[in-house]
Amino acid sequence: MPDALTYLAGDWYVERTVRDFAGAADEPVEGRFTGTTRFTPIDGGGLLHHESGTFTWHGVARPAERTLRFLPGEGTGGDAGTVRVHFADGRFFHDLDLRSGRHTADHPCSADLYRGEFEVYEEARWRTRWRVAGPAKDLLLTTDYTRRP
Repeated sequence: MPDALTYLAGDWYVERTVRDFAGAADEPVEGRFTGTTRFTPIDGGGLLHHESGTFTWHGVARPAERTLRFLPGEGTGGDAGTVRVHFADGRFFHDLDLRSGRHTADHPCSADLYRGEFEVYEEARWRTRWRVAGPAKDLLLTTDYTRRP
């Protein structure tokens, strides 16, 4: 993917499963998020990622949303294949390098470690998998993105 921000720009359908293995005797607890993600331009470069939809956990459905900032990477010459992802409040989240169509990123959060795997399948479909492990969490979050027409 030679230009990550151009690839991501626009609207995507989102389906996410959240599997919680902590304390699971036989089967992990599983939740589901369905909704949309919109990547819109930010003044000065980059994209605002706004996700909204419904998260169902233990049979209870609730509205959910989050916002991230996808900023141009800091590689040599500001390589268009790379991105710096920040939380809405400006804190750094992780790097993203989609030049090969695959990327792995780590994000330490207190004593837990989030390890993200990103994979571009085609022009209109990509996936993220976050494995979260540590004393407070034992999760697998798998998100499929499909471009909206």
